[in-house]
Amino acid sequence: MSTHAASSVTAHCDELLDALVRFRERAHLTERWGERLAAVLSGGGRLLAAGNGGSAAQAQHLTAELVGRYRDDRPPFSALALHADTSSTTAIANDYGVDEVFARQVRAHGRPGDILLLLSTSGASANLLSAADAGRAAGLTVWALTGPASNPLTAGSDEALCVSGSSTATVQELHLVAVHMVCEAFDAAVERAAAERNGR
Repeated sequence: MSTHAASSVTAHCDELLDALVRFRERAHLTERWGERLAAVLSGGGRLLAAGNGGSAAQAQHLTAELVGRYRDDRPPFSALALHADTSSTTAIANDYGVDEVFARQVRAHGRPGDILLLLSTSGASANLLSAADAGRAAGLTVWALTGPASNPLTAGSDEALCVSGSSTATVQELHLVAVHMVCEAFDAAVERAAAERNGR
């Protein structure tokens, strides 16, 4: 490996470490989100999640952990990644425009009290902003996981966790950390609730 390539790789690690220190100062929000998500989903509610590109992958990662499992075996919970339904997304984009791809699905699947989580490195994607508007209008709680503040999506959400990173890659890497921390808090809350029901 050339010296230039090695220094670029090292610089990426340095950037991630620096961003992680800043991220940790607000990471407590993931615990609250996980606990709230456990309460909503355990009560029959649903998580809707969406993003574009790499953020779509992160959203789908979260829903997979909730429907499947994160660490230990537990019941499945209702969580939908809106971008994963290719027939719906392409039909909506064709008939109503790309900006409606997620908003129309939010209106179809969301119910008052559900949670809508929108992931965006820029915080400025028009289809996510439309989804946030649709979510609030339908009585959903809207959370945003974004890149640096401030951005339009944070303004359109009930609560936002903004990751400060100088590159899209670093923001996405910390979004995955946030997803795993939400899952950790979610599972812990579900386990506590089960123990209380069983009188332990």
